[in-house]
Amino acid sequence: MKIAIAQLNPTIGDICGNSNLILEAAKQAQIEGANLLLTPELSLLGYPPRDLLMDASFIAAASAQLQQLARALPPELAVIVGTPILNIEGVKLGGKSLFNSAVLLQNGAVQQVFHKRLLPTYDVFDEDRYFEPGKSSRYFTIGELKIGVTICEDLWNNEEFWGKRSYAGDPISDLAKLGVDLVVNLSASPYSVGKRGVRSAMLQHSVIRSGIPIVYANQVGGNDDIIFDGSSFAVNRQGNLIQVLASFETDFAVLEYDENKQDLLGGGNRQDARSTSDLISTTDLSFEPPFGDAEIWAALVLGVRDYVRKCGFSKVVLGLSGGIDSALVAAIASCAIGPENVLGVLMPSPYSSDHSVNDALELARNLGIAIELLPIGDLMKTYDRTLADLFLNTTFGIAEENIQSRIRGNLLMAISNKFGHLLLSTGNKSEMSVGYCTLYGDMNGGLAVISDVPKTRVYSLCRWLNAGGYVGAVPPSSDREIIPVNIINKAPSAELKPGQVDQDSLPAYDVLDDILQRLIENHESVQQIIAAGHDAAVVKPVVKLVRQSEFKRRQAAPGLKISDRAFGTGWRMPIAKSSSYETHH
Repeated sequence: MKIAIAQLNPTIGDICGNSNLILEAAKQAQIEGANLLLTPELSLLGYPPRDLLMDASFIAAASAQLQQLARALPPELAVIVGTPILNIEGVKLGGKSLFNSAVLLQNGAVQQVFHKRLLPTYDVFDEDRYFEPGKSSRYFTIGELKIGVTICEDLWNNEEFWGKRSYAGDPISDLAKLGVDLVVNLSASPYSVGKRGVRSAMLQHSVIRSGIPIVYANQVGGNDDIIFDGSSFAVNRQGNLIQVLASFETDFAVLEYDENKQDLLGGGNRQDARSTSDLISTTDLSFEPPFGDAEIWAALVLGVRDYVRKCGFSKVVLGLSGGIDSALVAAIASCAIGPENVLGVLMPSPYSSDHSVNDALELARNLGIAIELLPIGDLMKTYDRTLADLFLNTTFGIAEENIQSRIRGNLLMAISNKFGHLLLSTGNKSEMSVGYCTLYGDMNGGLAVISDVPKTRVYSLCRWLNAGGYVGAVPPSSDREIIPVNIINKAPSAELKPGQVDQDSLPAYDVLDDILQRLIENHESVQQIIAAGHDAAVVKPVVKLVRQSEFKRRQAAPGLKISDRAFGTGWRMPIAKSSSYETHH
């Protein structure tokens, strides 16, 4: 039996367009002789649809499109589509109105329906808000083959792998008790750094534990702040990875199940099978692109490309300061949508150094992007005159510094409004964490490209780019360094006053980023961070800045998520709060 995986990039809410993606994949599956086609979780809607699920007309449209799709599909091909299903009887008993379901379509009609049992409510997920959990695990048959169906989180409740007990149920164990020959999974598993390896290692562990091979179909693409890496794969009964689809791009593959051997066969078109010990012992499974800078770059490029495309933009604009953050964002945007669609704007003030302007101009030449020069000195003088009486007998300080940033933000928004360009903001995670950014100034924008990328990683990515790591269309000046070396080597500075550098206000970035990693992603306390070797006199002010800056982050543009703990959808901190508990423990 042949099984096709359609690794699709749906657009949330584009029910007709997503249906056409499924139909085209089905036609390809039929040409290649497949018996079964798998699509990702909620493939008809795109994931996550969020509160669109509360719109009755949206659900009705999905239901109607599902029936139309069933009639249009090749009749002999079994196709599993992700879609919501009404919980009509359950609502009467106080349950949620919908199930997150996988629907088996064949011979022009819905043949069977399978409901997701485990509904995640952590990080970016809030499925319990919309869905009723399924009560049992079920399978369908093709010939004599029993195929168990799971949806995303249903595969993640592996108590042995995670080393902790769960009371939510174990769909894989339940399917094993039903005697299934194969498990398929429809997934929309978001990307974070290193997750591809963890995900596959977990499923390999499940296969070895249960003795049942698994075929995993994951969504790919960027939807708002969330990036889906695809990286669909199949694991045979021995725990070997026998098929891996591409990461960060749509893909299609057909694999074979041998009913005599009762196993999936090798011969995958992405990488060869490897030994079980190799795969279980490491989370680095040589996915392409590999772990590290290449992986993050590919994720960010996909995130920008899809955000621009799915929001209806064609061009972007960003401020170029001559600094490393805006340089990286410009490079990402150039790769994502083409340098001809990127406009960089230089807005030097009297405090801007000559090298900042020259570095920005050199960067623009290297990338082949258009550039505009808008000096802001005269605008600053106008603000000074307007505020002169009110600010009389006060000293130059943060108010005057931030005016410069807000002038630039206004100019960029004017360009965005006039020409319909999407404004990209360029602040990194280190700055966002401690509030080293200006509301209505450099935080202006429709997408915060690197707001989940720490400053140390920004440097790493730029060095990787210059070492030949550029993934995508080769930039026009590929014979030279992409990021001018002076941008990488000079001390970072906002240049809002004479001689200013970031380290006037912040610890060295390698120190700061380690503290932030421990605080934000590892959930360590102040005492734990100090015990790890950091100076209390450094840690406490940093933690205070993080706590105080929540009001800024709440008003920030959506930022592309690449870590397990990103500011945005999955970050649910109060603004008005006290941190006095930290001084009492």
